[in-house]
Amino acid sequence: MKIRKAVKNDMPQVLELILELAIFENEPDVVDVNVADLEREGFGENPLFNCFVAEIDDEIVGAALFYYRFSTWKGRMLHLEDLIVKEANRGNGIGEALYKQVMQFADDRGLKRVAWDVLDWNTGAIRFYERSGAKLMQDWRVVHMDQEGLKQYLKPKS
Repeated sequence: MKIRKAVKNDMPQVLELILELAIFENEPDVVDVNVADLEREGFGENPLFNCFVAEIDDEIVGAALFYYRFSTWKGRMLHLEDLIVKEANRGNGIGEALYKQVMQFADDRGLKRVAWDVLDWNTGAIRFYERSGAKLMQDWRVVHMDQEGLKQYLKPKS
């Protein structure tokens, strides 16, 4: 297995992983992003994300997609958007290798925090994160405003 920085040509396989993750998370129909989006947003003049991939025999079997955020308390930090390993390859240390690469990336840059979300029913991931020293924020809730919500909220009131 080899962990490396993703290149533009990897995005079709990364999208396959994203679609597999959506199925795993019981949201198979919510992925709107496509290969062109990933290529444009990750490899343009001002990339919006970074990505590491795990490769076995020239096949991408895992990916970690992350980006910079700014914390008013900590300053520049990373957000780990997705850590994905193909179902057939789980339990072989691939996820941990990707996770460690992201943490090393953050540490090398002197960042004070890496943050991410985990579903409350994903007990295997939760146990792994806790063993790694990560702290689950029990009092915090993830908040999303989808596109339809934005439109409704911003609609002029009569």
